[in-house]
Amino acid sequence: MQLINIGFGNVVSANRIIAIISPESAPIKRIIQEAKDNKMAVDATYGRRTRAVLIMDSGHIILSAVQPETVAGRLETSEEE
Repeated sequence: MQLINIGFGNVVSANRIIAIISPESAPIKRIIQEAKDNKMAVDATYGRRTRAVLIMDSGHIILSAVQPETVAGRLETSEEE
């Protein structure tokens, strides 16, 4: 099982990530709000600005303060190892 660091010592399972996206668009903001309303959102930003949204295969949404490119780069690096 590969674990990916999403910032501040938080890690997620790499093989359960469906998408890593930016939270800027209105449809993504709606997805985040629906996940919060349904208690399916995990906020791993530690009070900082959300820069990446990870959509998991379980339907959970994880909010990260790390850039999507950084998370994707960590994912690629772990797959190479």
